[in-house]
Amino acid sequence: MKRTRALILSTCAMLAISLFAGCGNGKADSNGEGNSSGDGNKQVKLTFFNTSAEVNNQFEELFEVYHKVNPDVTIELIPTPIGGQQIEKFQSLIASKNPPTISNLDPGHIYIYKDMFLDLESEKAWFEEEAQPGSIESALLDGKFLGIPYTVQGYGLQYNKRALEEAIGGTFDPSTIKTQDDLEELFKKIEASGKAPVLIHGANWSVGAHFLGLNYALQSTDVEENRKFVQALKDGEVDLSSNAVFNGLLDTFDILKEYNIREKDPLVADFAKDAQDFATGEVPFFFMGDWLWSTIGNLEGIDDEYGFIPVPISNNEEDYGNTQVVVTQPKLLAIDNSGSTPEQQKAAMEFIKWMLTSDEGHNALVSEMGFNVPYKSVEVESTNVPSKAIAQYISEGKTIDLAIFNYLPADYWVKTGDSMLKYLAGKIDRQELTKEVEDYWKSVK
Repeated sequence: MKRTRALILSTCAMLAISLFAGCGNGKADSNGEGNSSGDGNKQVKLTFFNTSAEVNNQFEELFEVYHKVNPDVTIELIPTPIGGQQIEKFQSLIASKNPPTISNLDPGHIYIYKDMFLDLESEKAWFEEEAQPGSIESALLDGKFLGIPYTVQGYGLQYNKRALEEAIGGTFDPSTIKTQDDLEELFKKIEASGKAPVLIHGANWSVGAHFLGLNYALQSTDVEENRKFVQALKDGEVDLSSNAVFNGLLDTFDILKEYNIREKDPLVADFAKDAQDFATGEVPFFFMGDWLWSTIGNLEGIDDEYGFIPVPISNNEEDYGNTQVVVTQPKLLAIDNSGSTPEQQKAAMEFIKWMLTSDEGHNALVSEMGFNVPYKSVEVESTNVPSKAIAQYISEGKTIDLAIFNYLPADYWVKTGDSMLKYLAGKIDRQELTKEVEDYWKSVK
């Protein structure tokens, strides 16, 4: 199986949803529980709602493997659009009283719909024993274990090592970029070689969630302080025009805009072309995450060394964010408690544990999907080249805590991302952008 069979990301990057089916006790219920099989074994059908669209195919193949190991359990996945209409699809399932058994969702969405998911406190000790230190603790939502982490991802300014070093005429040391001035000087050097330095993917999830979202994570290293900041935004008590982090981010965004290879047509948002151009060295830098590998990993003619630098937000190298990259658990697996039977819940938990601890599961998640899986028993070497650079930042403790994302509204990146796209295209200025962002937060109930 090739990663190129996977759908393009992202987000979040990134972002598609999948679901369906179920089986029951003589008569089908809303989650699809069906009759017992002829040999007396009870058949259980599960649904898997997936927002990691780039690996839909790999999940389906993993479900087939699991069915061979456990023939009494069938898992069905139905894909939904990439980058949009995902939560709308999830909401439609809830409204139709057909909730998916397992949901692969952003932690923030699990938090929003927390009342419909199974409290996993009774399983917490098992996962804490199996997972890498801190993985379960960082997945808690208001202290409750509602979602199971299965992957760690990172993002920042990803670079193509060969293309970059050819442009600057020498070896590149990522630790030399600690400030906005450092970044702009590097971009000028690249531009002087005849190359456009950087690529911005013109989609709201990229500029809204991943870039502007840093505004809510970098106000403080303490997530509770960041939550207070967001609440103050809702209460209309924050003047973003005088906020150092917000303006620092926009100063950096202005640099990226100026040197963007898509400057003349910034809103095309053709992910396949963006990925191809970056992977073949047309542009050295791409504001993107290590999930990009699922799209480029098996393309022909690509370069084979990639790295990351942080997104600097000031000219003081000591400021939080200037020397750290984002590392997050972008998705959690939650089990339905609103319409699933106890048999389905038990089978769902058994599947998740198998996926996270078995050789078959590790091969699928790590080798095929290219994920970093935060569990101790993983021995498979990741094929995800960019993620190795993220792992280096993790080992050095140079990471940004994105826990605040768990508590942001479901539509924050769509609404503010659309405003960022207008700013990217030059349709509004900074003052207008600031007002639109403030107005959005004041509208949040």
